[in-house]
Amino acid sequence: MKAPPEFGIIPQAFWDDPYPTLAAMRRDAPICFVPQLNAILLNKRDDIFTCEKNVAVFSSQQAGGLMTVLMGENMMRKDGDAHMKERREIFPAISPKTVKNTWRTHFERETRTVIDGLKDRSGFDIVRDFAMPVSGHALRHITGLTQLRPDEIDQTSQAMIDGVGNYGGDPALEAACHAATAKLDAAIDARIAANAPDDDTSIVAVLHRAGQPIESIRANVKLAISGGQNEPRDAIAGAAWALLTHPEERAKVAKDEATWLQVFEEYARWISPIGMSPREIKQDFEWGGVTLVKGTRAFLMFSSANRDEDHFDEPDAFRVNRDTSKAISFGAGPHFCA
Repeated sequence: MKAPPEFGIIPQAFWDDPYPTLAAMRRDAPICFVPQLNAILLNKRDDIFTCEKNVAVFSSQQAGGLMTVLMGENMMRKDGDAHMKERREIFPAISPKTVKNTWRTHFERETRTVIDGLKDRSGFDIVRDFAMPVSGHALRHITGLTQLRPDEIDQTSQAMIDGVGNYGGDPALEAACHAATAKLDAAIDARIAANAPDDDTSIVAVLHRAGQPIESIRANVKLAISGGQNEPRDAIAGAAWALLTHPEERAKVAKDEATWLQVFEEYARWISPIGMSPREIKQDFEWGGVTLVKGTRAFLMFSSANRDEDHFDEPDAFRVNRDTSKAISFGAGPHFCA
């Protein structure tokens, strides 16, 4: 039995810019134990692509995990039939057909309103004043929590993300997360009490009609908000920033030598919207020359996988024409981000 090598990090530096440290891990210790995180990190793309599908070992079920404790047990923390059941139940709200036929009209209208509000301003913050409300409005409609403002969606999302990533045990972050989840619980309960019409395709409405228990509805709506606000917000603003700071790449778009979809996919590879996904090792397992011991915590580092030198030439460079087919920006297994 060979334990994964230990690889220490400087937490603040890792938080500010993890990519240099992740590159060193890929080179020197692709599977390693990081004591500051009390977790084993998988850093190579092919390891993650394969292991994420092995739910018997790399389990999403974490009864004592921060997400479950603070937000409730959502479908992201379930495997097998339990996960697929709830995924099927939410699908009518988020299917490509529903997005095209229902949500797109709302998204476009709200985005035009945001843009109109910026036209006469001498300047604005692209995150706070554009990307945040565009993302927040989308979530208000798709969840059904239209009584909340975009900034409230953003605030509750950030508080939950900070809470479930609070591996250092900061009591202020935990308290803020509790306040956010209580606010969302009240909004969800009010929405259910309003008795939505049968053609309402919001997440709250379709899960309620499917007969999900209130605890599951609450947990899955919180999941949608915690995972559906920051990523679109930051991808919208980040892709704009990437083009503005890479004029040669922006010129390709202007000349129709690259599409906006390519811009998005390359940005999501380059600056991963989902940095990592936690798992619990459910049984002793040999992989990559090391033994992963039952009961330990593992982090699947998507942010590292997307800069894996085995698949991406000059991975630290932003190139809109790059082949991103090997990127796993939104996961690779049954929990692929909806």
